[in-house]
Amino acid sequence: MKLHYRGKYNLDPASIPHGEHRPGAVPFREFQSAKALAIAANLASFGVLALLLVPALFRAPFLQHRLQMILGFTTPLAALVPHELLHALCFKGDVYFYTNLSQGMLFVAGPEDMSKARFVFMSLLPNLVFGFLPYLLGMLFGVPFLLAFGALSASMGAADYFNVFNALTQMPRGARTYLYQFNSYWYMPER
Repeated sequence: MKLHYRGKYNLDPASIPHGEHRPGAVPFREFQSAKALAIAANLASFGVLALLLVPALFRAPFLQHRLQMILGFTTPLAALVPHELLHALCFKGDVYFYTNLSQGMLFVAGPEDMSKARFVFMSLLPNLVFGFLPYLLGMLFGVPFLLAFGALSASMGAADYFNVFNALTQMPRGARTYLYQFNSYWYMPER
């Protein structure tokens, strides 16, 4: 993996490095606008957060550990860049890191093809490391910081969950996927 920092994303999908379309490529059925994706991701994020926090409230005495709770809900912001770096580690070749903090965007993109399994792993890895693993440890040991940190970190990966859902429901066995501008495509490689 070779990481290239591209700076602020200018909202022009053509500026994202990409290869040529593969023969027979099929676009993922994705949200048609950034606004629709933002609304859906925010709703999904809220849902994940609520699902994780309800059991956490019964497991740990949040009100008795206010400092842990406050830190647990604020430190996931420090994990945003490492979250994207974990995505980047799953690429074999060049990967490009973009920011646009005024739009609330951080993302990595790479022009290489991936198997469905590697794409799903790449999409879930940061959510497992920063979200579900700390949350499970917090549930096991009753640590409010880990519960809050894990729940919020897991909820911040909502857009990644849409990528996983699309890959699992739309890509047939043996298909490969790639990013072209800001959309994902899948195709069946020639044997």
